[in-house]
Amino acid sequence: MTGEIFRDAWGIPHLRADGASELARVQGRVTALDRAWQLEVERHRARGTSASFLGAEALPWDRFVRRARLDDTARRCFAELERRDPETAGWVRAYVDGVNEGLDEGARRTPEFAKTGLAPGRWEPWTPLGVWLGIHILFAGFPAKLWREQVARHLGADAVGLFAADGPGTSGSNGWLVSGERTVTGHAIIAGDPHRFIEDPGVYQQIHLSCPEFDVIGLAVPGIPGIAHFGHTGTVAWAITNAMADYQDLYRERLRRTGAGIEALDPDGVWRRAVRHTEVVEVAGEDPVEIEVIETARGPVVIGGPEGLPDGHLEEGLPEGFPEGLQEGFPNGVSDDAPPLAMALRYPPRVTGDLGFGALLPLLRARRVADVDRAVDLWAEPVNVVQAADTEGGLLHRVAGKVPVRSAANGIGPVPAWEPGHDWDGWHETPRGGLTDGVAAMANQRGLAAPLGVEFAAPHRADRITALLGEKERWSAADMPAIHMDTRLASAEPLLDLLRALGTLGPDAERIRRTLLDWDRRMDADSEGAALYAAVRSAVVRRLAAHPAFAALAVPPAYPEVLLPWLALLPRVGFALEHLLRAEELYGIDRAGTVREAVEEVAAEPPSGGWGDTHRLAPWRALTDTAYDEPRLSGDHDCVLCTSAVPGLTDLAARGPAARYVWDLADREAGSWLVPLGAWGIPGSPHHRDQLPLWVRGDLVPVVTDFTEFEKESDV
Repeated sequence: MTGEIFRDAWGIPHLRADGASELARVQGRVTALDRAWQLEVERHRARGTSASFLGAEALPWDRFVRRARLDDTARRCFAELERRDPETAGWVRAYVDGVNEGLDEGARRTPEFAKTGLAPGRWEPWTPLGVWLGIHILFAGFPAKLWREQVARHLGADAVGLFAADGPGTSGSNGWLVSGERTVTGHAIIAGDPHRFIEDPGVYQQIHLSCPEFDVIGLAVPGIPGIAHFGHTGTVAWAITNAMADYQDLYRERLRRTGAGIEALDPDGVWRRAVRHTEVVEVAGEDPVEIEVIETARGPVVIGGPEGLPDGHLEEGLPEGFPEGLQEGFPNGVSDDAPPLAMALRYPPRVTGDLGFGALLPLLRARRVADVDRAVDLWAEPVNVVQAADTEGGLLHRVAGKVPVRSAANGIGPVPAWEPGHDWDGWHETPRGGLTDGVAAMANQRGLAAPLGVEFAAPHRADRITALLGEKERWSAADMPAIHMDTRLASAEPLLDLLRALGTLGPDAERIRRTLLDWDRRMDADSEGAALYAAVRSAVVRRLAAHPAFAALAVPPAYPEVLLPWLALLPRVGFALEHLLRAEELYGIDRAGTVREAVEEVAAEPPSGGWGDTHRLAPWRALTDTAYDEPRLSGDHDCVLCTSAVPGLTDLAARGPAARYVWDLADREAGSWLVPLGAWGIPGSPHHRDQLPLWVRGDLVPVVTDFTEFEKESDV
């Protein structure tokens, strides 16, 4: 045997090989067969070349990627991996070899290549690292620092907390660990669901990897060897949630052009040469675009340049009460001849040359919790909360990843590169935690990772999971999908409290009020109460966002387009509505009057039917010319079933559970898993969307690991 590809009833690949490197080659090959279009889109996005076949719509991303130097960072990290860990580097090369073997055949199966005229390219050894960077470069949400800066400038420092909520551009997860003392088998269960933008094909790939060294099932990231985030080896299982840590910084730079190039002002007062070159981005159907790439000692310049930030942004003074740590970052009192500003991004792999790939092989080889613990010590980014359990009763609940030690101001907003005190000084020790009453629930809330972050998700999902797990003394793996699908919306209470306190309403508005006050707070697809609540909520959000008090935030600054989702006022109001309605005072806004107007508006034109009539799946696709009748959904952004719309803007859900899993340490095959669409990324194929009905209902696919149960597809 060299390598074998098997398939189960859902088209999920189950792979066997003689050794780890040969298995990596087979994994790369089968991924290219099933996900060729996805792989090539991600390769081009990581290199900043996607506009060459997707057109001008992809140009903002390509521009950002070029300026952030993702491809160069991937090359550096792979070179460092070869130096530090040649075994893992060779394993990654084997995966890439497999991708290159399978791409042509995969492309022939996939219609998008013919539609765009794209021919598969060649993967390089560092391409998986570039794909990883491209997927996660915005994961820590550094653009939120630009938003906090805007809010503080226009409304004052106290307003920053009002808008501190899980925003539309972030990604999160639910995850819970139930120890053996709380299960029917006496062995632990790990379950959860990562929340990301729902993509077609999906961002996670169900896979089974088996060789003499290990036998692992889990959710792989297409383009990346191994199983990084969610896996079960039979004797140990692990899963992650986003720790919401802050590990990327923005530095305000003073740059100037000289006859020899570009210089940046360093903290010691000396102007030093910055790295500078130009790159050309090809754009399908349009002229090529030239991009200037600049890197200072802090990092690549991603906003502005020697001529300054767009439209002279931030050249005016600051309001009273602005956070002390940020005041020094602004050109308050700077003389007229001071150089204009730009912003550089500092992110750990660019600094260290380490992307954490050294953890991937040890995870596959893990047998006990201690092995997982040692493996994730090597993790870099994204920074995650890791939960693990083994068959001997071992448990793990910790943060993993690199978070730099630096001043508190770095975490709040952009800081001045020319002032001392903003350097990175080593790495934080990652926190560890335990279980309470045999349970640990993480849902991106302020908790275990609190010392490492600035903003976290609201506690509602974590609190609800903990409450549900407290309802029974003993749990089984079969019980877990019901928790995945819980739709209670605790964050509805502030709006309902205001509605309850209103005086006399018109007859139609009064009927809406009675319906909402009797509503069970569940965002179920068939619920008319949920539909009414969502309609009133959206009307309130639109009115608040249009209020003159927030007018200065209504038009985002002229930053690069890829960063604008973090700077849009309407989503910010929508996701922070709970805080805005409960604040002691809100800039003179009559919130009760706003709710009254919103209810009267909805009463004049009420929604017909249930929440799911407008709350439907809206997955991201690189090509948008294929229409599907997407399903009605239950859930909302603060429900455990986190199908996230943008209140006030759209009820469509582009973000939600990108996978679901239940890992049972008593019996691996008692577990289950699911992805939103299917195992294959080939439109029209039998396994492109066959898991979607299960995903909508909350059913899962059983985990099967016995190769005698599978159909053999090929030897490779």
